[in-house]
Amino acid sequence: MKPCEPCAVIGILDDGWAGLSESARQRLLAARLVIGAARTLALVRPQLPTDCQLQDMDAAIKQVPEWIAAARADGRSVAVLATGDPLCHGIAPLLIGKLGAAQIEVLPAPSTVQLLCARLGKPWQNLRIASCHGADAGEWWPGASPAHGLYRVLRAIALQPLVAVFTGAENTPARLARALLSAGHAADLKVSVACRLLLPDEQIFPDLPLAEVAEREFPEPNVLLVERVLPSATAVLGREDHEYVQRAPEKGLITKQEARVLSLAKLRLAADAIVWDIGAGSGAVGLEAAALAPLGHVWAIEKNAGDAANARANAVRFRASNYTLVEGRAPAHLDSWPDPDAVFIGGSGGELAELIERILGRLKPAGRLVMNFVTLENLATATRVLAASGVPWELVQLQASRSQPILDMHRLAAQNPVWILTARKEEECPATEN
Repeated sequence: MKPCEPCAVIGILDDGWAGLSESARQRLLAARLVIGAARTLALVRPQLPTDCQLQDMDAAIKQVPEWIAAARADGRSVAVLATGDPLCHGIAPLLIGKLGAAQIEVLPAPSTVQLLCARLGKPWQNLRIASCHGADAGEWWPGASPAHGLYRVLRAIALQPLVAVFTGAENTPARLARALLSAGHAADLKVSVACRLLLPDEQIFPDLPLAEVAEREFPEPNVLLVERVLPSATAVLGREDHEYVQRAPEKGLITKQEARVLSLAKLRLAADAIVWDIGAGSGAVGLEAAALAPLGHVWAIEKNAGDAANARANAVRFRASNYTLVEGRAPAHLDSWPDPDAVFIGGSGGELAELIERILGRLKPAGRLVMNFVTLENLATATRVLAASGVPWELVQLQASRSQPILDMHRLAAQNPVWILTARKEEECPATEN
């Protein structure tokens, strides 16, 4: 049996057959099996031979590689239809991964992102592309975890000044706008929506405020462009204490700026770090860790309801969509968190020894545990547990003073001394053969 030519993965837009290249048309006409979503199959159905089998892949994308392999084993040529460029958030990477690059030939159409930028006159070489075109993600809430279907889109928008977003039937522009508002964005962003591109009723809605998008329904299908129009949040390390919502200063739980900066330095955070913040207080350490690890995520816990509410308010204030806080007493909830690269303990609720042991058991190789203490008893407990565990540690005593006015002059007022204890988990050595 003569071997079949590679499966053609053909990009198509809503102008259908008229918008296809001649080579794409010939591949479709020669195919004995054409696979695609119902709406893309409808675009070409009238042009195809009557003996060509059409296979709807809606809700069955994972089966497409099997269908292709089976048809080609029978000597039938196959074409797969995909919207726009099949290699841009499309099906082509899946098929290449399953069947091999030699078995797939991609014939792209322009991406709808290209058309969107063309309609708006926006250069797109520095554009970031994100997608929530898929399963119903549900509404976003502050502190949602990376498992949420809108998480990647919100993080892309937080990090890039220009982001194109593929939407879906449930994950609409309005839902995304509501999510951005919930995450603390407002006048810093504007949104442009392109609807039904290349169709007679195409509509473009440029430069809309988030609040308007959140309340509107737009014709489908659509794609949108999110553009930052105001500078992103200011300094991410060493914010002033007063920038954080907190309880009254004499009662508040916040790691002071001087101790916060040194503690974060001791954590040695990578950009993609998974961080735990135990005893979050007003959230200062965890939120600055979230900014220092923009590709990672911070998991925080706080037992005091008032402080937990303040930490959540601060997360919205600083647009920290990679920050999840739970209200409770550690070690509760820790078992449901991913293993950390770094852990900060600002408060232990009387469970310090057990916490340290649990954390050392979960900390990734070369990970760091940083603890702040103001009492000799807690410091003694921590060093005893670390010594028993055989984990190397180092201690810094930080004594800072701040200027205060006195008459027409200034004096220095000492803050309480803080011990900053850093433990480093050893890297795992590769096994050696005798």
